[in-house]
Amino acid sequence: MDLCNINQIKGLLRRHGFRFSKSMGQNFLIDPDIPYHIAEASGADAHCGVLEIGPGIGPLTQQLAQRAGRVVAIELDTALLPILQETMAEYDNVTIRHGDILKQNLPELVAEVFDGLTPMVCANLPYNITTPVLTALLESQQFSAITVMIQREVAKRICAQPGTSDYGAFSLYCQYHAQCELLFEVPPDCFIPAPKVTSAVIQLTPTQQPPVAVSDEGFLFRVVRAAFSMRRKTLANGLANGFSGQLTKGEITELIQSCGFAPTVRGEQLGLAEFAQLADAIQSALD
Repeated sequence: MDLCNINQIKGLLRRHGFRFSKSMGQNFLIDPDIPYHIAEASGADAHCGVLEIGPGIGPLTQQLAQRAGRVVAIELDTALLPILQETMAEYDNVTIRHGDILKQNLPELVAEVFDGLTPMVCANLPYNITTPVLTALLESQQFSAITVMIQREVAKRICAQPGTSDYGAFSLYCQYHAQCELLFEVPPDCFIPAPKVTSAVIQLTPTQQPPVAVSDEGFLFRVVRAAFSMRRKTLANGLANGFSGQLTKGEITELIQSCGFAPTVRGEQLGLAEFAQLADAIQSALD
């Protein structure tokens, strides 16, 4: 079965009485080139175990099954389970599991299903859970690569550089944990139903060691969140708000200047190394 042929898709869904769920962010691919190129970009081979999230009717699952040693696809919508049983019937290296990816113990799952294989993630992520899913995947430290299709605006934020309008706290979070690359864009007419936004495929390659050394990783991201909490204000204003009751704005400004930054600098002008330097300075002042 051609899982990207719109007529075959409609027949398959009609036969199973399936209706699209807006709350689950369901949009199925109808351009066969897209799942092919996503699977190719993932780098999956016979030595890899691939975790897929939200397989839909399985066009990407099919491509991954032709490359990987094993594919485990987590699907939340029970209405899709009998469809996937039909479309994936010929692939003995594919396992479909019903569940919520955000409720999975990822280290336990990987140990259970990918023993002896290199674990990676490849998926067309539901757009409404992109940020928490990517956060969970990165924090699990289980995967050699994470190749996902997401909303283009989010992809641009993840890969953004200092000084750009897309740059923010999530950019820094992802780039602290992984090398981030935007691979290609996918227009709305590649899906049924067509989403209102353009999509993009990105690849996150987790690093063995963070690109910067900090005394306290959690504190670093407290500083980062405070810095972007008042985006149109100076860094001093954002940090004074985030550390209210602990440091005055004057003390914050002195710490900013002690790191070699202008007192009027904004958070979006600093890279990871600068934030690491500033976080350590603030933490030392609080000790």
